[in-house]
Amino acid sequence: MFPLLLVLLAVPLFLSARKQKRAMAEQQKLQNDLAPGDKVMTTSGLYGTVADASHDTTIDIEISEGVVTRWLRAAIREKVIETDEAVVVDNETDEAEAEVTTAQVAEPLDHNVKK
Repeated sequence: MFPLLLVLLAVPLFLSARKQKRAMAEQQKLQNDLAPGDKVMTTSGLYGTVADASHDTTIDIEISEGVVTRWLRAAIREKVIETDEAVVVDNETDEAEAEVTTAQVAEPLDHNVKK
């Protein structure tokens, strides 16, 4: 009975450690493969374009035209692929949410008024 309990506890620990190790390796590969012109997002949510990736531990990101900042490579979370569809979908969602919010604000709040 004890060996079965030991196996039941060891297998999930082994699988989670393996999954975490794989994720770390993918993140390391992404950070090492960055090249100028890649669009990226940092761990703090800043979007920009890689301007210079020649340093070992840092990377220069252009966040606006003519504005270049230096970041640790470890701060790069993911590469970003921009498409026109994503922008259109986001705008449609924002407009729909704005209509709902406007309609909710326009409703009278006389729930407690006796007639």
